[in-house]
Parts: sequence; structure tokens; C-alpha cells
Amino acid sequence: MFVVEDRGGAVAQMLASLFLLGTWPALLTLLERRGRLPQHTYLDYSITNLLAAVVLAAALGQAGESEPDMPNFFTQLTQMKDNWPSVLFAMTGGIALGLGNLISQYAWAFAGLSVTNIICASLTVVLGTTINYFLDGINRAEILFPGVACFLVAIFLGAAVHSSNAKDDEEKLSVTSRVVELTSDVADTDKAKLLPNPENMENYDYEDEKTSGQVQPGTAEFIIQVEKRRSIKVFGSSRLLGLSLVFLAGTCFSLFSPAINLAINDQWHALRKSVLHLGVYTAFFYFSVSCFVLGVSLKLWFLYRLMAGVPASTIAAYARDWNGRHWALLAGLLCGFGNGFQFMGGQAAGYAAADAVQALPLVSTFWGVILFGEYRRSSRKTYLLLTAMLLTFAMAVTVLISSAGKMKAYNAHAKFIVSLHKSYSMENHSCN
Repeated sequence: MFVVEDRGGAVAQMLASLFLLGTWPALLTLLERRGRLPQHTYLDYSITNLLAAVVLAAALGQAGESEPDMPNFFTQLTQMKDNWPSVLFAMTGGIALGLGNLISQYAWAFAGLSVTNIICASLTVVLGTTINYFLDGINRAEILFPGVACFLVAIFLGAAVHSSNAKDDEEKLSVTSRVVELTSDVADTDKAKLLPNPENMENYDYEDEKTSGQVQPGTAEFIIQVEKRRSIKVFGSSRLLGLSLVFLAGTCFSLFSPAINLAINDQWHALRKSVLHLGVYTAFFYFSVSCFVLGVSLKLWFLYRLMAGVPASTIAAYARDWNGRHWALLAGLLCGFGNGFQFMGGQAAGYAAADAVQALPLVSTFWGVILFGEYRRSSRKTYLLLTAMLLTFAMAVTVLISSAGKMKAYNAHAKFIVSLHKSYSMENHSCN
């Protein structure tokens, strides 16, 4: 079994993991905004994501000679009849992770990358890390729980940012040149704020486009233009819908970490005393497979059904859809290798580096602002709330890293479970 021993190299791998796992959601969001059906995108993504995860698990878990107290990957696969309770825990974690990823794909459309990933990461800590604390008791509680409180504040600030930004968009749309101009002569029944009807947006003609030749991010025209192209229509939806999806996804993500922790460390003593605990790479394989099976099964079901306003499709249509397929396949590779780097780096870097992966929503926020113009031309209130949310989240991650204690490994295989205990990336991006 391959073990990373160089601490400097491990930190570099963790930083690479941070970048990769913070980038792949932006690629899926980009395809959705270009009109590609989310069912098609997720199926492509799932294939390469599972491929990357399995290749890494097989190659690294099989490296070196198999030892009695540390069997390699393929040897442990043949021992399922003995370690099946741990296998079930790992697969349960994969199911929770798969559900979280599926929900996130829609949450990104309704709430944006920044708010979605920060609230999900914060929920992962508030729920998942707290459960792991009681399972292991290795973090310093006097530091950990104030950090959890910071994450909780970040959750409320994220909800406020989403609400404020939605209100800003409504105000922009209400004063576009195509909205009926309100005057004192207009009937009272016509004085409500009017939003463009998504079904009639093809008939819109924008003055700004005529004069400048290009719609500027953050304008009402830009918002309507994006809505016309995207596959998941968000106009007219309730603000609570986006937040509900975000909180549901975050809750699913928070359950993965305790499940994989139990799969590897067996704190509930589900295994017989003579049975070796499940190795990290083997656990990685089982949850990756269960996550893949769940995600593909549901997406194939969604292909033939209307979901969140997304039109139905077919297997044949998916096979013919090459528009942006390379980006979806790339996203799967980024996620799979990002998780692999996290596993490898965590072996030597320990808790501090592993917890740093919690900062990946900051990378997603960067892509959200640069690629998609999130929060452009928003109100001062929205900018203040956004800044407060990012600062609070960054402070919470720092406190979380500071709370790390020394891992009391339950077995030789759990040498770097530190990279799993509180990692949002494995919960939100190991969607294999």
C-alpha cells in the first residue's frame, strides 16, 4: 500500500486537491448555463470521476507487498465476507455523498456557487465534524466548538447573501426598459413590479445590446440572457427553494464523513476482533462505487422525467449530445484526482493540511465571480454580507485547523484517516 512520507510533497498535494475540488463545480455550472441538460452532464462526469477514483485506489492500494497486518487493495476485496459491516458503512457514506452531489447540481443554479458551497461546507462541519468529535474525541473542544459556531454564523450570512442578491436581481428586472413604465395614469392593478415571462423572453430586444454590442454582467439584460440559455430555469422560483436545496445537500454531505470514519476505524465494534479493519483505499473504492451507482441510476431515471423545469430526454439523445461533453469529462477527472491527492497528501500532512481542504468554497467563489459574474452590480448591502460571509468562513477554517489533535489510529490502515474526518471535498466532490 502506497504511503506518502514527504511532508512537503504532501502539503503540495493538498493544495492541488484544494484547487481541483474547488474548480470542478464551476465546470458543471458553466455547462448548465450554456443550456446542456444536467442529466447529460452528470452522466459524463460520473464516468470519468469513477474511473479516476478506481484507478487511484487500485494503483496506490495495490502498491508494494501485501502484509498480514496490512493487506493490499485486491486482497481486501476478497475478504468482504468478513468485513461486510465496514463495507456497508462505506457504501452508506457513498449514498449520502451521491445524494448531496445530485442536489448540489440544482442548488448551484438556484443559489449560486458561492452561497451553495459555503453553506454546504459549513453544515458539513457543524454536523459531520461534531459527530466525528464524539466518535474520536481527538480535537481540542475549547477551540473546535468556537470554530463550529463561526461556521454556523457563516450559514446564516450565506442565507442572507442569497436573499439580498435575489432581491437585487428583482429590482434590476423591475426597471428594465422592457417593463411597463409606471406613471400616475396607469391603473392601480398595473402598478405591481413586473418581471419578464421566461416563456416570452425570445421576443425581448435589449437597448443595451444595440448600443454596446455586449451585455454587461450584473445587468438586467445579462440576467435575462443567461436565463434564456440555461437548462435549469430559475425565474419566478421562491428564494426558499434555493436555500432548501442547499441545506438538504449540506445535510447529506455531513453524513458521509462519520460513515467513512466508522467504516475504517470501527468505533462501534461491528467487526470481529480477529478481522482487520477496512483499508482506506478499499473504503474509498466501495463508497465510490455506491456513489456512482446511485447517481447514474437516478440520472437515468431523470432522463425521462421533467425535473425542476428541465425537459425530459432519452439515452439516444444523451449519446448524441457532444456539446460540452469534454468539459463534463474533465470535471469528473478533476474531482477524482482531487480526492486522490487529498488521500495521498493526508498520509503525511495530517489534520492541518486535511482541514485546509475545507477552504475549497473560496476557490468556487473565485470562479463564480470571474466566470459567471455573480454579485456584479449588486447593492452595498449584498457586498457587505458577502464580505462578512467569506471572512467568517475563512476564520472558521483557520480555527478548525487549529483544533486538530493527534490521531489515535485504530489500525495501521487508518494512518491518514485524518484527511477524511472533516473534509468537505470528499463529501461534496467525490461524486463517483
